[in-house]
Amino acid sequence: MKTPFRIALYMSLLLFLGLVPSHALEVGAAAPMVTGTDQDGNTVNFADYYKKGTTLVYFYPKADTPGCTKEACSLRDSIAGLRARGLQILGVSEDVVDAQKKFQTKYNLPFDLIADHDGSVAKAFGVPTTMGFAKRQSFLIQNGKIVWVDHKASTAKQAADVNDALDKLPKS
Repeated sequence: MKTPFRIALYMSLLLFLGLVPSHALEVGAAAPMVTGTDQDGNTVNFADYYKKGTTLVYFYPKADTPGCTKEACSLRDSIAGLRARGLQILGVSEDVVDAQKKFQTKYNLPFDLIADHDGSVAKAFGVPTTMGFAKRQSFLIQNGKIVWVDHKASTAKQAADVNDALDKLPKS
């Protein structure tokens, strides 16, 4: 008979490997009205971003790791075109403020990075986390609603995927 500990360990491993379906918010759900702390230690109210226009909230496992760097730099390299389309970006990981600041500075990232060290933002979006690492997922929010979800967000192609999603959205 399996003990509860072994079952929990097994489920955590499957979740970490992405083999368990996530319970992330889906298209049509209300966007979470949460707050977080950015790379400068400032409180960020996500609702304030939503009010300004279409917002990408993307979750990544760890600052300054190869895949996360490719994803962030993909968005950075396409920022002019994304902003011309009215997009705002918030990157979220369970890193601490200092790690987010170093990551932003090192790669000259022109958007805020949220230090979700307690996992509350990931939880509000239903993004699975394991051992302090959020699963890579992305959400587009328009008019306070989730309008696009990418449960297996790309690294190097993130900006292209977001542009494709924006092409398919009704104009707000």
